[in-house]
Amino acid sequence: MTFPTKDQQIELEAAAFRRLVSHLRNRPDVQNIDLMNLAGFCRNCLSNWYLDAARESGLDLSKDESREIVYGMPYEEWKASHQREASNDQQQAFEKNRPKE
Repeated sequence: MTFPTKDQQIELEAAAFRRLVSHLRNRPDVQNIDLMNLAGFCRNCLSNWYLDAARESGLDLSKDESREIVYGMPYEEWKASHQREASNDQQQAFEKNRPKE
């Protein structure tokens, strides 16, 4: 097996990230709370990780800008168009599995 070089690894990780973001943009029916309950992260987590990486690199990116990068539109617009109110079952599952800070 041939492992990628460091530069290739960065390119592959970037491609995987772009594909994940594209997939999430194409699946607005999958709610963030569902992602949190099943995988322990959501679109907001992803945008926060992006923001952390940008700031670590010295880029002056805002939370709203990082969310727009992940959502493909302003966050408030995405919420108005796609976000549904969480059911009691979803909220209970979230509270039970909520990440501990």
